[in-house]
Amino acid sequence: MKKSIKNALVLLFIVASQLVSAQYGAQKKGDYYFSQFSYAKAIPFYENMLEGNFNTSHAHKQLAECYLLIRDFNKAMPHFEAIINNADIPTDYYFKYAMALHSNGQSSEAAKWLRKYKKFNKNDSRVKRFLEDGNFASVVFNSRERYEVSELHFNTSGSDFGTYLHKGKLYFASTRVDEGSEKTYGWNGEPWLDIFSVEEGNSSSIPSLIKGDINSKYHESSLVFSTDYKKDTVIYYTRNNYFNKKEGYGLDKDNNLKIYKAELQDGEWKTVKSLRINSDLYSTGHPAVSPDRKRLYFASDRPGGYGGTDIYYSEIHERGGIGKPVNAGPIVNTEGNEMFPFVNVEGKLFFSSDGHVGFGQLDVFSTIIDIDGNFVDVINLGRPINSSADDFGFFAEENGINGYISSNRKGGKGSDDIYKFEFTPSLAVEGIVKDAINLQPLDSVAIALFDQKTKEKVGETMTDENGKYKMFISRKRNYMIEAVRKTHPHKNIFFNTQEISRATKIQTLDIMLEPTLDVKLLAGLKKIYFDFNKSNIRPDAAIELDKVVKLMTITYPDMIIKLEAHTDPVGSHNYNDALSERRAKSTYEYLIEHGVPRHHILSYKGFGKRMPINECTSKQDCSPEELELNRRTEFPVIQIKGKSVNAK
Repeated sequence: MKKSIKNALVLLFIVASQLVSAQYGAQKKGDYYFSQFSYAKAIPFYENMLEGNFNTSHAHKQLAECYLLIRDFNKAMPHFEAIINNADIPTDYYFKYAMALHSNGQSSEAAKWLRKYKKFNKNDSRVKRFLEDGNFASVVFNSRERYEVSELHFNTSGSDFGTYLHKGKLYFASTRVDEGSEKTYGWNGEPWLDIFSVEEGNSSSIPSLIKGDINSKYHESSLVFSTDYKKDTVIYYTRNNYFNKKEGYGLDKDNNLKIYKAELQDGEWKTVKSLRINSDLYSTGHPAVSPDRKRLYFASDRPGGYGGTDIYYSEIHERGGIGKPVNAGPIVNTEGNEMFPFVNVEGKLFFSSDGHVGFGQLDVFSTIIDIDGNFVDVINLGRPINSSADDFGFFAEENGINGYISSNRKGGKGSDDIYKFEFTPSLAVEGIVKDAINLQPLDSVAIALFDQKTKEKVGETMTDENGKYKMFISRKRNYMIEAVRKTHPHKNIFFNTQEISRATKIQTLDIMLEPTLDVKLLAGLKKIYFDFNKSNIRPDAAIELDKVVKLMTITYPDMIIKLEAHTDPVGSHNYNDALSERRAKSTYEYLIEHGVPRHHILSYKGFGKRMPINECTSKQDCSPEELELNRRTEFPVIQIKGKSVNAK
């Protein structure tokens, strides 16, 4: 029966450990999706943390912001309310809570929290911007992320725009004149657009026309690579209505845009078809393909849209066919113009619009989707991606850091120019917490992150079963990490992110914790009991002493201790001295018999009632609990690893 109880306890411990590990995994996954702006995907993991009562403050904070950004204000409220009055809540949450309240129709309450926020952040322009246009998603996004842009060497005085990177070559549209080209000017006296390529990252590379029949006597632009079931590679691109040397015209004799498909044949591109989604009566262009090559996005001014040009998509069938166009809907499309769609490696849709609130004419936006994949909001990417002029043709490389945009902003070489951007990604600090003596990873270490300037706690987590932790941090800050475990005295570690490079996504910070010199804490001991007037080791005491054996033979095999036994004050000195001496000896013999080296226990001794830990002197003036405190076995640590310590 006793054995079954012991096994049950071990099983419960294993189950508890697995639950903690699962909860840590939930936080890890939730934080990852949050860092990728996939808020709907992050939500179930944070909710799982709440269900397991694991790091609930962090879960509430993240859920509040997730629901805020997917515009589910009712669900955001209880999470804000759970943490908004915490003493250690970052003041930035006052602002976010105010946005949620305002968007939920509680304007007076929102004003209260905005005033509270401004007391701590008097010069924050976000308050004014939010009150002016109410676009909280863009405000939150632009408060967190940064881009830098630089002009490319091959821009001309003409028009250069619309990039796509494939196998080290950058493809783009340009009005430049290529040597040997017969296509100097169009019928209206303006230069025609052709598609060129140039070696990416090579400042001495000279752009050249791509080989094949893609470039014609009309405009070509917006090239994108894809695949189908027959060919390794195909291209979709935009051209005026011209195919097989024949022009096509609409009702007003206008030559609209169409998307064409080309295949690589003998090293050159051969245009093979006009897509079925095209029409002579309206324009269809600016193709983009999803990372899984299953969906084609494009812009069109076809009838039935929301404005001038809208974003549409069609499924790409397994055998290469293009399905029926579907309008991306009113979250994306406005009464203005939406065009130049792009889908990044994470599946996020980017596009340009002059209908959404922006900084100028066309601005670049990103979408926010909910858990079902529906568009729920858009984010303006902010300056310097956007300017007071037209900004369009957004393209991001797979690393998520580098990319290109096109713009006719001031300071360029021509009417449209191509700019390279560098994105500053989310930064995280991560590491492994280890025992400084045996170098083994430590689980269940509480990690708290503090901003040294504001003294605010800005993050918290727990190490997993492998001693790992991870938290997202900001750049150009000074931080302190506090690591706490009951078996190891807490430790403060200072670090900063002042000189971290833009490409760096992880700052590694491993932590070593010195163990506390307390066998009871290190081994997780419970009370060691003896029967009245006896010194034999009871089964329940054996379970505890087995923990000491493991501690001294496996966890810290160099540990050296003394062994001391004490009694309560009831009875004479002679009686208690003899009793404690017998108990000390039986404890010593048990440890030796079960594997502790004899020379690792310097001595064992019974002190009777001579060293009480309280003022208890007899049954008459002591409670049973006070008497029990004095009946104890102590294990003073003399050495833990090649280093002697003072022991009382």
